[in-house]
Amino acid sequence: MFEQFGFETLTPLTASLYLALAIGVAFGVLAEITRFCLRRAVVGDVVGDERKQAAGVWLIALAVALVGTQAGVAAGYISFAEHRFLAADLPILAVVLGGLAFGVGMVLTRGCASRLTVLAGSGNLRALTVIIVFALAAHATLKGVLAPVRVALGAVTMPLGEFTSLAALPGGGLLWATALAAIALVFALRSGNNVVQLALAALIGALVPLAWVGTGFVLFDEFDPIAMQSLSFTLPAADTLFWGIASTAIKPGFGVGLLGGALVGAALSALVSGRFAWQSFEAPSQTGRYLLGAVLMGVGGVLAGGCTLGAGLAGVPTLGFSAIIALISIILGAKLASRLLTKSGAGSDAQPATQALQPAE
Repeated sequence: MFEQFGFETLTPLTASLYLALAIGVAFGVLAEITRFCLRRAVVGDVVGDERKQAAGVWLIALAVALVGTQAGVAAGYISFAEHRFLAADLPILAVVLGGLAFGVGMVLTRGCASRLTVLAGSGNLRALTVIIVFALAAHATLKGVLAPVRVALGAVTMPLGEFTSLAALPGGGLLWATALAAIALVFALRSGNNVVQLALAALIGALVPLAWVGTGFVLFDEFDPIAMQSLSFTLPAADTLFWGIASTAIKPGFGVGLLGGALVGAALSALVSGRFAWQSFEAPSQTGRYLLGAVLMGVGGVLAGGCTLGAGLAGVPTLGFSAIIALISIILGAKLASRLLTKSGAGSDAQPATQALQPAE
């Protein structure tokens, strides 16, 4: 469809950069206001209403992403036929171990990759450090010294045949997406969030099909194809790192625009609201824990096929079993790490009591 626009100098790759910048800015603003983060929903900083409200925000975004994405599939605007989440041979070991590692990592760093990106834009230098190390670990797993580990784990597969997603089951994709969205919506409406908060979270969910349709249909050019992408921060972090050190050799694309836009959007929102504040590490032990968590998230995000956004918010709406298993593994890893840290007391080293009220710090 891209060639119908008649652009003479704008390539699909450059157009995807601009699209991602807009989507990233919107995500950064919305996520900064809603404190959007799966970690808060799964383990939280305190029990009770705050965790329930965080879950409500995440679930209503998922509900919108599910229905919007599968509506796009039904209309013929999106096709996941060749997507990795619907591969006939599921790399089960890589997905499960990667998800568990990512879940543990986001508890150690007190935030998933998307939340830490937003916090980095808000002046949190701890989060910025984690994102940089996260990108390094992800790139090393994709193309560097850890690539043999990725290949070895990915070789252990589970054949799924034609049943690679819920869409292959009786009823079809739109029915299953609507059913899952209805369950998520019921919980979200009972989470105690106000209407404005839920509406803003719904807009985050709408960004998922917008990106899928934008990169997979609007910008599709059979003579100059680009990858179909949506919200995710694992591959974009690695792409941004590589572009940052080799910009004269490669051109920026969707990933660079998404990460950069999210940082800008979060910074704008934090500055306007007065929430922007410089923060840094408070103890060597805290620094070590955050760095370990960053590495686990970088490696785990690549192995699992995405982060809480890539495999979760954008992955689950594909209805692929790979994404669903990855998200479940991330949640289980976070639960396990939270329980172990609570028992050992390792999660409270050198942090003031007031931090318990702050998300993803």
